[in-house]
Amino acid sequence: VSCHGERFRSIADYPARKMVNVPKERKTFCKGKKCKKHTVHKVTQYKAGKASSFAQGKRRYDEKQTGFGGQTKPVFHKKAKTTKKVTIRLECKECKSKKQLVLKRCKHFELGEKKKGGGPSY
Repeated sequence: VSCHGERFRSIADYPARKMVNVPKERKTFCKGKKCKKHTVHKVTQYKAGKASSFAQGKRRYDEKQTGFGGQTKPVFHKKAKTTKKVTIRLECKECKSKKQLVLKRCKHFELGEKKKGGGPSY
C-alpha cells in the first residue's frame, strides 16, 4: 500500500490528517424510496448513544463480575491509536432518510467553520 510515494507497513503507520473541515450541507445520492437521486443532505457528527444496562452483554458481564474473584474479563491497556475515525450522519432534506459515512482518521474535526485568519489585516 502506498500513500504519497511512501511505503507504510500497517494501517497504524498512516499519517492522520491534522484538521478536517466539512460543510454543513452536501449534495449526495439518497437511497430513500422516494428520492433515489442526488439531493442536498444535512451533515451532523455522529455520537454514540448511552449504553443500555439491559443489553445481553452487559447483563452477562455484570453477572460474571458478582461475588469473589476480582476482575473476570481482560481490561484493555495497550492503547496505540491517537485518533478516532470520524462518522458523519447525512439526512436527506427531501425525504428525511438518514445514512452514515465514515471519514478518515483526523486529530481535529469541525463542521462548516470558516478558516481563522485570512492573512495580514492592516
